[in-house]
Amino acid sequence: MLFISIGAFTQEDRQEDIKVGLVLSGGGAKGLAHIGVLKTIDSLGIKIDHVAGTSMGAIIGSLYASGYSGMELDSIFNELDFDDLINDVHPRESKTFYERENSEKYAISLPFDNFKVTLPSAISRGQNVFNLLSQMTLHVSDIENFNELPIPFFCMATNVETGAPVLLDRGNLAQAIAASGAFPSLFQPVIIDDQILIDGGVTNNYPVDELRAKGMDIIIGVDVQDGLANRDNLKTAPEILIQINNYRTINDMKVKSKKTDIYIKPDIEDFSVISFDYGKEIINNGERAAYNKVFYLKDVATRQGIKDRQDIEMVSKDSITINSINIEGNEKYKRAYILGKLKLKANSTISYDDFNDGINNLASTNNFDMFSYRFVPNQEGYDLNAVLTENQTNTYLKFGVHYDELYKSAALINITQKHLLFDSDVASFDAIIGDNLRYNFEYYIDNGFYWSVGFRSRFNDFTKNVNVETVLSLAEINATGLNKIGIKLADFTNQFYLQTLFRKDFSLTLGAEHKRLNITSETIIENSDDKETVFEKSDFFGLFGTLKYDSYNNRYFPTRGVYFNGDM
Repeated sequence: MLFISIGAFTQEDRQEDIKVGLVLSGGGAKGLAHIGVLKTIDSLGIKIDHVAGTSMGAIIGSLYASGYSGMELDSIFNELDFDDLINDVHPRESKTFYERENSEKYAISLPFDNFKVTLPSAISRGQNVFNLLSQMTLHVSDIENFNELPIPFFCMATNVETGAPVLLDRGNLAQAIAASGAFPSLFQPVIIDDQILIDGGVTNNYPVDELRAKGMDIIIGVDVQDGLANRDNLKTAPEILIQINNYRTINDMKVKSKKTDIYIKPDIEDFSVISFDYGKEIINNGERAAYNKVFYLKDVATRQGIKDRQDIEMVSKDSITINSINIEGNEKYKRAYILGKLKLKANSTISYDDFNDGINNLASTNNFDMFSYRFVPNQEGYDLNAVLTENQTNTYLKFGVHYDELYKSAALINITQKHLLFDSDVASFDAIIGDNLRYNFEYYIDNGFYWSVGFRSRFNDFTKNVNVETVLSLAEINATGLNKIGIKLADFTNQFYLQTLFRKDFSLTLGAEHKRLNITSETIIENSDDKETVFEKSDFFGLFGTLKYDSYNNRYFPTRGVYFNGDM
C-alpha cells in the first residue's frame, strides 16, 4: 500500500516577492541528485514558482510540481527496482500457456516483415515507467494544463522527424514526462498529438531560456549532465550515443550556466547514466552540492518572505474504482479480447497490483507497442481512457539450439505469423535441423478466458538402440542372440483441440488426435529381399485431454511455484 502526503505552497496573497524558477537537466541515474537539491530547497523554505525539466529532470520535476516533497521523493526512489522498471520485465505468469511455450524455446527473436529482418526500435517499451508515473500522478490526473499543477510545470521533448525541440505543458502528465525521458535505443518513442517524440535532451537538456520567458526573476538550476568520457568509458551503445549528444550540450551549458542565477553542479563524475544502484550516494551528492550554495539559497528564501505549506489530506493509492472504460486505437483486436487480457470490468474496484498485472498480460502478447491511459475523475471513481498502439510487425524469425539424449543436437529455426486468417490468431512453424530432422506446426486462435481453438501438427524421427525385450519374443531373442536392437521411429501426429483457462495458471485442453506411427529396424532382416523389418506401421485415432497447472516463475530454474501436467 502506498500512501502519499501531498503538500503545495499557496500562491495567493504574496507580497511583491520575487518569482523563483527551478530548472532540472537530464542525466539518467545522475538525475537522482535533483532529489538531494530539492530536500535542501524544502529545508530552507524556498517556494518554487515554476519548474522546468528534461528527461530525468522532467520526471523528478513533475513529481515535485505535483506536490511531492524532496523527502518523499527520496523515500520513493530508494525503494524502486530500476532494473524491472526500465527493462519492462513481464512475469512469466502474465503470459498464456501458448505464449510461454512459444517464447521460451528461442534465444533470439527478430521482426521479419516483407521478407526483411529488422531490429527492434528500442530495448524497452517504457510501459512500466509509464505505469509508475501514472500511479504517482493520479491525484492531478484531472489537470489538463500543467500551469494549474500545485507548482506550474513544463518539460522538453524532441520531435524525431523534424529534430525540433517540443515544449510540453498540457495534456496527459504521465505521457508528457515519459516522452521527455524516452532515451533513444533504450525506450520507444512516444506519440503525442501525432508527433513522434524522444528524449528532450537531444535538443534542449536545460530549458533555462524557456523558463526565464515565464517571468521568473531568479532561476535555480541543477546540472547533472555528463562531461566528455574517455575511451575506457565508451564501451556500450548508450555510452557512445550519450557522448555524441554531449558534444552539443556541453557547449550549450557554457552559455546557459551564465543565464542561471544559482547554478548547482553536483559532483557525480564517478557515476554513469545507468548507476541506479548508487541512488542513495547520488542523492547525497546532490544535497551536498546544494549546501555549497546555501548562502545564496537562504538569500532567496529571505527575499521571498515566510509562507506556510498548504497541507492536503493523505491519499490512499492501493486501489482504484473504475466507472467506465474507453478504448481507442484497437483495429485488429476486439474490445472483449483487450478487456479479457486486462481483466477489467466497468463499475468495479481493482487494486493497483492487479491493474498492473493486467497490463503485463496485455504487453506479454507482443501485439501492442504501448498501452497509454489516463484516469479522469468521475464522481467517486475514475473513467479509464486508454489508447492502444498496435504492433505493426506480424512476422518474426526466431532461433534457438537444442540438445538431449534422444534427439541429440539441433538448431531451431522458427517463423511466427500473426493475423494469418483472423485478427487474434497466430501460426508458428519450427524446423529442427540436426542429427534428427523434425518439424512442429501450431495454429492458435486466442480467445482469452473463453474457449480458444488450436491445431497442432508435428513430425518426430529418431534412431535409438533399445533392449530386445521391447520388440522380440523370448524365442526370437534366443535365436538371434541379440541384446540390443537398432530402432528407427517416425511419428507423424495431428491434433485439433479446444483450450480454456481457469485463472491464469490453470488450463484444460480437450481434443481429437490422429497419429501415424512407423517403427522399423535394419538390425534384423526377416527376408533377404527386405532392407528393414517393420514392427509397426499403423494409423491411430483418439480423443485426448490435458489438465495443466503451471505457476513456475521460471521454466528452467524455478525458485517458486508448482507444476502439474496430467493427461486424460
